[in-house]
Amino acid sequence: MLYKLSGFLKYLASREDDAEGIPALDILSQELDINRAALREQVAVARALGLVSVKPRTGTRQLPYTFTPAIEQSLGYAILKDRASFEKYSELRTHVESAYFHQAVKKLTPDDIQELRNLLESAWRKLRGTPAKIPHEEHRKLHLLMYKRLDNIFVTGILEAYWEAYEAVDLNIFTDYTYLTEVWEYHTKIIESIARGEYDTAHQLLLEHTELITVRPNS
Repeated sequence: MLYKLSGFLKYLASREDDAEGIPALDILSQELDINRAALREQVAVARALGLVSVKPRTGTRQLPYTFTPAIEQSLGYAILKDRASFEKYSELRTHVESAYFHQAVKKLTPDDIQELRNLLESAWRKLRGTPAKIPHEEHRKLHLLMYKRLDNIFVTGILEAYWEAYEAVDLNIFTDYTYLTEVWEYHTKIIESIARGEYDTAHQLLLEHTELITVRPNS
């Protein structure tokens, strides 16, 4: 697989994490023995993958590795080609959340638990307000926060990309109020079970909660 990487990606992988900025294209082209046009294309790919930033004044700089941008690009394309791709990815995300649930939530700190409770309070204020508002931001943050302490950038990348796709297919817009209330009742039970150390109960509630999207009323 490694031999398929471009010369520029191999160059990035060989650099120290604290290395200085990347040389200008003219200099790097000579250093890597890659013509300037091809190198520019390779840099554009690296930028799309979230591996580098390119700015007029600061030039090209290497960024810390994250899995999310690569998935977002590929998943976004798949969904544009076929809307059913979201449902398939949603199924993958459900299995990933379930598989890593115990490992993730057992690492949560008291401050994390409090932050989760704060998100619950914020969500309920929106739902009970006049007019009621959909607590989408709280929904996203709550699910991602449960996996915050999991030391696996590939798992978190899969989960983060899901929420970007969730918005892209308009699942963040308002739907049936009864449905939303049921969703957040589940969230409340899940977080309180985690806080009590009842991880098996919380896991079962999570599985029941993720099944709700299959019966979600049309917006």
